[in-house]
Amino acid sequence: MVEPIVKRCAGLDVHRRTVMATLLIEETDGSLREETREFGTFRKYRRQLATWLQENRIELTVMESTGIYFKSIYAELETAGLKVYVVNARHVKQVPGRKTDVKDSQWLASLARVGLLKPSFIPPRDLRELRLIGRYLLKQKGILAGEKNRLHKILDDSGIRLGSVVSDIQGVSARRIVSGLIEGKPIKELVGYAKGRLKEKTAELKDSLEGELSERHRLLLQTIHAHIRYLEEEITKLEQTLLDAMKPYQDQWQLLQTIPGIDQISAAALIIEMGVDMQQFASADKLASWAGMCPGNNESAGKKKAERAARVTPHSESSCVRWLMQPG
Repeated sequence: MVEPIVKRCAGLDVHRRTVMATLLIEETDGSLREETREFGTFRKYRRQLATWLQENRIELTVMESTGIYFKSIYAELETAGLKVYVVNARHVKQVPGRKTDVKDSQWLASLARVGLLKPSFIPPRDLRELRLIGRYLLKQKGILAGEKNRLHKILDDSGIRLGSVVSDIQGVSARRIVSGLIEGKPIKELVGYAKGRLKEKTAELKDSLEGELSERHRLLLQTIHAHIRYLEEEITKLEQTLLDAMKPYQDQWQLLQTIPGIDQISAAALIIEMGVDMQQFASADKLASWAGMCPGNNESAGKKKAERAARVTPHSESSCVRWLMQPG
């Protein structure tokens, strides 16, 4: 028999509208008391859950890190001063064919009682909130890249090959030329907007601007051009918010910028994703694995099988990798 480590523990099976909670409490006479209740997920019910756990003097509460629904529950229990583990759902799977919400909460409590669960990394509240801003910023940059590609396609559709002459269609010269195209200015005047090295390509530039730009093309160009400017303004605001939020982490933020290729925004992104307390990770290897930068081990009968690195998704815990892959 595995000896229990935690005398008073709770397992939570969290869903969008409900939370199934099971308590496992070892009484003074050695008997085990089990109690299961269902709570809603509105704030008043989250508070009731926290109060119930406090009244029963629960030493450890565990829940799975599935979806985003656990976040508000975790924040409420954290505020109440309760010790909470968020665990990887892959590590606590039950035997197939015995799945219910009640059994899930019982299983989590049972595993917690004997100390078989390892908590996932959950950053402090300040960094959790900054993650929302940082990941939204990452999303906006993706939308901006998509709009720039659409601008290219609209020009190509009209027969204008500006993108084949200028290196950056969002550069100063190219922006002025696109604005001039929208306003219907003649090619001779548009060529005059060329600056720097683009002046050396005057003849090629003139040829590239000859096309059939209809009113509908102009409408789309105007809309996309305005959206690009709007997105750039929003991205600048979000980036400034992240930079202002780095004051409490100034030393670590400056240190990260000494790494080649890491600028102010990338350094801020690494902090909001990984935190500043590296004791959360047992080693550099563990950190690399968490960030999706290395494959796992899969060995059987003395043979090593192929393994992929963890897949990095926009809202995964390893979003820091995607930050580093962003241009600029």
